[in-house]
Amino acid sequence: MDFFFRECGYHAQPPRNGRSGLPKLDADTTLPMPHTITTTELFLIAMAIIFAVPYLIWRVGRTEYYAPLVVVQILTGILLGPGVLGAAFPEYYQFVFTKDVIQSLNGVAWWAVMLFVWIAGIELDLSAAWRHRRESGITAGLALGTPLAFGSAVALGMLGFDGWIGEKGMPWQFVVGVGMSCAVTALPILILFMEKLEILRQPMGQRILRYASLDDVAIWGVLALVLMDWERIGRQAAFLAIFAVACVGFRKLMRWLQERDRWYVALIWLAACAFGADWSGLHFMVGAFLAGMVMDHHWFDQEKMDTLRHNVLLTIMPVFFLSTGLRTSWDVGGAMVFVAAAALLVAQLAGKLAGVHLAGRILKWAPGEASIIGWLLQTKALIMIIFANVLLDKAIITSATFTALLLMAVASTMLTIPLVSPKLRRMREIVERSA
Repeated sequence: MDFFFRECGYHAQPPRNGRSGLPKLDADTTLPMPHTITTTELFLIAMAIIFAVPYLIWRVGRTEYYAPLVVVQILTGILLGPGVLGAAFPEYYQFVFTKDVIQSLNGVAWWAVMLFVWIAGIELDLSAAWRHRRESGITAGLALGTPLAFGSAVALGMLGFDGWIGEKGMPWQFVVGVGMSCAVTALPILILFMEKLEILRQPMGQRILRYASLDDVAIWGVLALVLMDWERIGRQAAFLAIFAVACVGFRKLMRWLQERDRWYVALIWLAACAFGADWSGLHFMVGAFLAGMVMDHHWFDQEKMDTLRHNVLLTIMPVFFLSTGLRTSWDVGGAMVFVAAAALLVAQLAGKLAGVHLAGRILKWAPGEASIIGWLLQTKALIMIIFANVLLDKAIITSATFTALLLMAVASTMLTIPLVSPKLRRMREIVERSA
């Protein structure tokens, strides 16, 4: 590695005792100048690391059962961040992840996450939730409200210690933000998991999608409330009013256009909505979700939409995971971050399972259903990380809180497949024996 640095002109060791050990050169001999590595080359080194390291861990370690590639990418982002790689090898970390490289990576990450949240908004099927509104409302409400209450209780405890609430955060924003982070269900990851478990197209899978879809709407609504800036309320009201009027014209235009043109217009709409939301003080991710939510999924070929989601996850979302890892911090002490993460994990698991089991009692579900649904709905990863990124951007939480939430989300997601798979097998055996 030192040889590589010397070749790049980054770190040249001075000759010892004034002697280089090299043969003496004639006066007219021209020494080749060492190559100074450019920002572009450092960016490409970072990109190679981003894609190579998690793939090798995932493939060589065969982690698919308990940690799919997306989870490994998130974990690798943490390992490559300042808290782990930066602490262990500060020179190497600072060599690759310079200010210019991080700025370039952030630009790619912003667009990646906007596309991802936009697709999640498009895929919401609120009409199905409305047709089953009693069942969906009870289940989604309890699955969201109970972990929100449990997580908020932990957040209240965290307020008693320094280093958790951000410099611009008010106590109620911190409590609601952390509580909602515990209540989040990651709809895109949930879809991936249910495909893996072969229940996505079954009645149970479609029910779970309805519950998660309603929770997604509530999550972004709460985030918009948390981000309301009373000093900029005029801008935010103006954005929402303009957005509502623009939606009417946009929807008419999209119905009139052919599908191939809809893709281009939809991306322009995404950028415009994200800009408007960020200008008003909400956040560009809120705008991206709103841009997708007002679009009908049947405007696009479902296979093409699935391919787009897959390609976004494959090609650019890993950059977002790395940029997320670069924002982790252990400033309040590594042990305390793990204690906070463990407390949040227990709160969200207990809250989610308690809420779903209560819904199962009210709706008289079959034995075992509540447990399976509860564990699947606690899948977090992407959406919670996106949610927590917004809270960090707005200085409502600190990097230490963000790290604790990130660890909680990863642990929660990794528990899903190992715990749900045997439960599904037992349920199928019971159904087959009774048939």
